Amino acid sequence: MNESTLRRALLVIAILGLAIGVAVWRTGFGSLEAGTIWTAATLPVVVALAISILRDFWIGRFGVDAIALVSMSAALLLGQSLAAIVVAIMYAGGTVLEDFARGRAERSLKALTDRSPRVAHRKSTQGTETIPVEDVNVGDHLLVRAGELLPVDGILLDASASLDESAVTGEPLPERRSAGDLLRSGTVNAGEAFSMRASALSEQSTYAAIVRMVAAAQTAKAPFIRMADRFALFLLPVTLLVSGIAWYVSGDPIRALAVLVVATPCPLILAAPVAFIGGVSRAAHGGILMKGSAALEALAQARTAIFDKTGTLTIGGAELIEIDVAPGRDPDELLRLLASLEQASHHVLADSIARAARARHLLLSHPCDVREYRGAGLKGQVENVSIAAGSRHLVLAHKPLPAWARSGEDRYRDEPVLRVFVALGKRLAGVFTFGDALQADARDTLDELRQAGIQRVVMLTGDDSVAAKRISRLLDLDVIVANATPAEKVAAVEAEKAQAPTMMVGDGINDAPALAAATVGVAMGARGATASSEAADVIILADRLQPVADAVRIAQRTRAIALQSIIAGLALSALAMVAAAMGQITPVAGALLQEGIDVAVILNALRALGDGRVGRA
Repeated sequence: MNESTLRRALLVIAILGLAIGVAVWRTGFGSLEAGTIWTAATLPVVVALAISILRDFWIGRFGVDAIALVSMSAALLLGQSLAAIVVAIMYAGGTVLEDFARGRAERSLKALTDRSPRVAHRKSTQGTETIPVEDVNVGDHLLVRAGELLPVDGILLDASASLDESAVTGEPLPERRSAGDLLRSGTVNAGEAFSMRASALSEQSTYAAIVRMVAAAQTAKAPFIRMADRFALFLLPVTLLVSGIAWYVSGDPIRALAVLVVATPCPLILAAPVAFIGGVSRAAHGGILMKGSAALEALAQARTAIFDKTGTLTIGGAELIEIDVAPGRDPDELLRLLASLEQASHHVLADSIARAARARHLLLSHPCDVREYRGAGLKGQVENVSIAAGSRHLVLAHKPLPAWARSGEDRYRDEPVLRVFVALGKRLAGVFTFGDALQADARDTLDELRQAGIQRVVMLTGDDSVAAKRISRLLDLDVIVANATPAEKVAAVEAEKAQAPTMMVGDGINDAPALAAATVGVAMGARGATASSEAADVIILADRLQPVADAVRIAQRTRAIALQSIIAGLALSALAMVAAAMGQITPVAGALLQEGIDVAVILNALRALGDGRVGRA
């Protein structure tokens, strides 16, 4: 039986014990005594609590649960079994609520390991054999087929290859590699099959290193300590002192018991978990998944925000940035013809071009006589118009650029963009520029985060400094870190975390170690369950940045409500302790009064469910 099941069982036993005892007391059934039933139902809670306190004490933790143990034990010793069972219900109910609040979200490495390369195709004199990736040796010649993961790090043997490196570097566009270039495991063959020579064993390759870093960063995280425990060292001695004084002055041990009962810190045990449950539920309605109350609390205290660039601050794909057209040409008409032609292509840009045309509600035609020049572009017919689209060399050969197109060529000369040249007939009609565009809500999100108390905003990316600076010019950033490997990202996050509680926001597998290393990791998980989602504490399901600001606001509001409930509950308990010490409250009345205080703080904590700002279109 696991701990969660045990806690629920203890709560059920306590509630049934109270109900059966009340029934026996009211009816006088048989020879049973209500007190005996209440005592029997309280003892399992006492024993379980004692074991839990000893275990926590052994690992260096000490919480306010000790007051509940003292009050229940004292009540049983003094024959106040009804008070004991009421306290037992309060305590057991608090632990069950806490289980729900935490969510027991485990940060497993399942997504990472599921994506890890499993097999390799090794060449030999007898042909090609498929072997487990663990059997690959340095120097083996491997065949990587179209769409496959590279099994290990290696050297490209063929003249060229097209690789999707977004999972490792964050770079959104496929990269062209030439013979002799270093290739990294975990990247995807985005072109035709090629040959490579293994330069590292599987456990020493790039992707395996990312998996290890995620595991190490997660293990290094400190466990969540309940908010109630922070008050433990103060509350327990004060409670024992007040009860001891009440006993000494009055000479009545029952008065001391009444003090212990009303001091049972159920507002501490219950208020924070209930508020956290409300906050987590409220966030879920807005497409924000928080892995338990620890994630929410950490997010509320973040003062530095670190953002990955590709797929986080930017869209993470090749989006249409600008259209340059020849004099007299209509940009929409040219886009319609280009999108019509690209319907026949499987190139990475084809979908982006089609999306741009759909966004402008353009009606596409069927292309014919299409010929694709791999890696260069297309030529074909659309509505009896001869059209060529692709690289400058394919479309213009050695012809010079017309004057109208030169400014665009100069403007994007050193930028990380793709330029698609489009000719109608034999004349250049336009140039389409594609790149990684800024998220539409990026500026507003960063503004809201600063208003929420985020004091420092950092962009951390594996892209080169040119690409990073192009995006940074559009945003209010404090620091830019470019050309960062996964290991360097972790180091940068650790450095920021040493200065202030840090939130890391990212979406790629290359971000997973940094997400796990941050005080709180936020994964942009709209594109599927990735390793970053597993490593993160918070997952944003919407393909927008706005929910990041919503998540911070919800977390801050929830934590504030939890603190309000705790302070109010403690203040009311303190007043009740004074009344009990003066003999104005009996143990049973004190237990019932404490239940009333619990209801009050729970109702206040439930306000965390009432924030209706999340869920924007």
